[in-house]
Amino acid sequence: MVAFEHPHPHGPLAPTAHLELPFFDDHHRAMAHRLVEWLKSQQVDESDDRIACREWVRRLGDAGWLRYCVPQVHGGALPALDSRALVILRETLAHHSPLADFAFAMQGLGSGAITLAGNPAQQARYLPAVATGHKIAAFALSEPEAGSDVASMATRALQTTEGWQLDGRKTWISNGGMADFYVVFAKTDPQAGARGISAFIVDADAPGLDTSHHIAVMAPHPLATLHFDRCSLGQDALVGSLHGGFKLAMQTLDIFRASVAAAALGMARRAFAEAVAHAKQRKMFGQTLADFQLTQARLGEMSALIDAAAMLTYRAAWMRDCSSANGAGTPAYTAAAAAAKLTATENAQKVIDMALQMFGGRGVQVGNVVEHLYRDIRSLRIYEGATEVQLLILGKHALKA
Repeated sequence: MVAFEHPHPHGPLAPTAHLELPFFDDHHRAMAHRLVEWLKSQQVDESDDRIACREWVRRLGDAGWLRYCVPQVHGGALPALDSRALVILRETLAHHSPLADFAFAMQGLGSGAITLAGNPAQQARYLPAVATGHKIAAFALSEPEAGSDVASMATRALQTTEGWQLDGRKTWISNGGMADFYVVFAKTDPQAGARGISAFIVDADAPGLDTSHHIAVMAPHPLATLHFDRCSLGQDALVGSLHGGFKLAMQTLDIFRASVAAAALGMARRAFAEAVAHAKQRKMFGQTLADFQLTQARLGEMSALIDAAAMLTYRAAWMRDCSSANGAGTPAYTAAAAAAKLTATENAQKVIDMALQMFGGRGVQVGNVVEHLYRDIRSLRIYEGATEVQLLILGKHALKA
């Protein structure tokens, strides 16, 4: 299907009124307006998710949007990764096409560890290519028996005379089977739990890496299980410090957690726009659906859920970018990002469900925008820290206060 088919040529435009909130600076606002204009002409056939993702990466790279995934010194748009820019980009892209958002986000997440801890040679080799879309990135942390419990991972990295040897499996890996490189987390000290994990760059053509096991999911995205069988890496594959992988993984996820909330927010705003448009034109019992007080109350509830999620999302991004007292890596920021991810994904699920209900039978028809969103939103409540994990983060933070 083409990205979100709609009676109008390009669907409803992403809203921009929220950009006037004090969380954002003028350059954020200007960027958002440029992106909305650019997206008007972007329609991609998404019937094959892998082909579509490659196409979105190419377009996003050619247009310069992927430059927001890396620092300026390596071809990026801004001096450092900017959470508010990421939030705006992901919200707007997800409003247009969740797959476009996915393609953008994975470039940032997949290269984030290299941005944070890579040596100059690693950064020079990979980050400029990520910024142009010439290399597709992937982040490989989860395993069949190690999802939220990262410390229980079983993939091993053994040091050899030539470098490193990886053995094990990673699963639910976004861009699996199509990425040009993977940042892979593996145990370098199996007895040390989370303190014995290290990060490695694994090129797609590395000997002993098999990425052919693709995973089909309810909302098609390129996912795969990676098999490492005596996978041979050079000495220069290690990213950051030995045994420093767990902290690096958490730092990377921390940067992008608020942007996951933004993606959910973009989907919720799109579902709301579709519901409002439908309510205004749907004829029932001699009047429109919008004339019924029950419809008006439902739209009011949806609007409030979206606004609540937006405030928490923008606050978390602002805290990381702007507040020296509550900056990145502090318990206050981690809690704010958890609250944003929790609330935005859960609220978006509710909003999209209510929008689908408003469409009646048409809502479950394959190809309808809200049907597509209904499938797309579900995974956001799981990946990059499930709802239950965010609740634990917030509960522990409250007890330490």
